Amino acid sequence: MTRRTLLSLAPLGLFLSCCLTAMAHPPQARDYLTPKEVDLVKDAQELDKRVDVFIKAANRRLVVIKGLDTNTKELKKDAEFWGDLPAGTRSELVGDIARILDAAIDNIDDVSYRDEKNPALPRALRKLSGAASNIIEQLKPLQSGAGGEAEARNFEDLMENAETIVQAASKLGPEVVQPRKKKGEKAKTN
Repeated sequence: MTRRTLLSLAPLGLFLSCCLTAMAHPPQARDYLTPKEVDLVKDAQELDKRVDVFIKAANRRLVVIKGLDTNTKELKKDAEFWGDLPAGTRSELVGDIARILDAAIDNIDDVSYRDEKNPALPRALRKLSGAASNIIEQLKPLQSGAGGEAEARNFEDLMENAETIVQAASKLGPEVVQPRKKKGEKAKTN
């Protein structure tokens, strides 16, 4: 090859190396939980408590999406334990909630796979179903005004996850409430 041919191929080589670098290092995905929320999930080893963390994390995003007053005593108190409210566009926050619900589903599935008779499963699923119903109720009216393809897809993912949770909970039998023991009462033995 002549020097001229090599020089004419140089821009092509540069272009290909840029493309390969871009493919090797895709843009980082957004973290759907804040660092403090991640720590709280890790600390919550019991399924009930972990689902409570996921529900609270989703509700914190609802506060931001709905533009509710963030100067309440409760939110200021929560900030000490949970950190600042999450930031992002409506599309990002809706996507975060969809991924939070997906993570909660995965956690319930994992526990179910290991121990399908775990008494925490129906309690956690019922709690999550109540929260999912609330999320659907609050965000369904906003879905029609989705601004762009990404936001519409995030709303679809969110609604699909929430409806999956509600449907799964509807298949549970009636909730069994154990009578509480009175003080000083001993358990009966046969």
